[in-house]
Amino acid sequence: MDSPAYSVPSGKPGPHHVALIMDGNGRWAEARGLPRAMGHREGVQALKRTVQAAPDLGIRCLTVFGFSTENWRRPAEEVIDLMGLVRSYVASDLKRLEKEGVRVRVLGRRTGLPADIAAIVERAEATTAHNDKFLLQVAFNYGGRADIVDAAQKHVERVLAGQATGPLDEDTLGLGLSTAGAPPVDVIVRTSGEQRLSNFLLWEAAYAELVYQNVLWPDYGAAALADVVQQYLNRDRRFGGVTPTTAPALVSG
Repeated sequence: MDSPAYSVPSGKPGPHHVALIMDGNGRWAEARGLPRAMGHREGVQALKRTVQAAPDLGIRCLTVFGFSTENWRRPAEEVIDLMGLVRSYVASDLKRLEKEGVRVRVLGRRTGLPADIAAIVERAEATTAHNDKFLLQVAFNYGGRADIVDAAQKHVERVLAGQATGPLDEDTLGLGLSTAGAPPVDVIVRTSGEQRLSNFLLWEAAYAELVYQNVLWPDYGAAALADVVQQYLNRDRRFGGVTPTTAPALVSG
């Protein structure tokens, strides 16, 4: 799909890393008198469109919120359907992602996942581990608070094992996060008109731009993502300073 044209201010780089809270699948389905499962299925198609559009917009890393640690509280039937979508997405798109140089990385806790889903996650990561053209991070069984706790626990375990000494600082904690090695998050987007982070990338959101779009996720694609880039380009990032500046150097994975 071709990305819509948009103007880029001279000398101003666009976002390298965009994070997306894919919200509105259920409301999209309900508005059409369809079961919520149909909204989730259409949401998978929106994800495919968005991943394909991102490189043409200068984006090199996309992080999407697929399933949170809190989503286990949803009705069992819906959780089962969401797990089924993971299976179908990997089955239908993994070969294309591998061929196009996309590296897939799954963020979040592996404990508690159904055995076949854990195997699918490992296969997707292993199959694409050599790719370096684009990074797709899928937050699955992920929570921002849980990720910070897990990072701190990793440090405690290293100290107890005699592998680390000294106080825990921001750099050390950052290395324990599931996003370690990825480029800094430039912008976090939430669709559907809701305006909250919902426990997504809490540490990484410190200086990220926030964009809220009034579009339900199943309707998402190149045009909506291009709008995110344009909004980002129209903002000044100061990182706590007075004058606009560029983001910290990217961290290699």
